[in-house]
Amino acid sequence: MAENALAPDRTSARRPALALAALLFPMGVLHFVMPKPFDAIVPKALPGEPRNYTYASGVAELGVAAALVIPRTRSLGGRLAALLFIAVLPANVQMTADALGNKKASQVFKVGTVLRLPLQVPLIRQALKVSRLARHSG
Repeated sequence: MAENALAPDRTSARRPALALAALLFPMGVLHFVMPKPFDAIVPKALPGEPRNYTYASGVAELGVAAALVIPRTRSLGGRLAALLFIAVLPANVQMTADALGNKKASQVFKVGTVLRLPLQVPLIRQALKVSRLARHSG
C-alpha cells in the first residue's frame, strides 16, 4: 500500500504533457501556414533547401504533440519532445545571431531572442519529466 502512495497517479503526466502539446501543435501548424520565418532561421550550414527543413520540423512538432496527447504514447512523446527541443536549438541560435546582426531589428526583439535560448533547458527537463511520469503511471 505504501508503494502505491508514492507512485505517480495515472493523470500526473497529463497536465504537463498537454501544456507541451499546446505549445508544439500551433507552432507545427505555423510551419505550413507561414513557412517563410522558419525558412529564414534554418542554419545556413545545412545542405538543401530551408523549406524542406521547415516542413520536416513542422511534421515533427505535430507528431510529437499528438504523441503527448495520447496516454499510450505519452512517455515516448516526452522523450521525442526533449529530442525535438534539442534539435531546434541551432535554429534558435541562428535566429538570435541574425537578430543581433540586423540593425533594423528592435531591441525588444533582440533581447527576446537572447532570452529565449536558455528557455530550451526547462522545456527539455519538462519533456523528460512527462516521459518519466507517464512511464511510471501506466
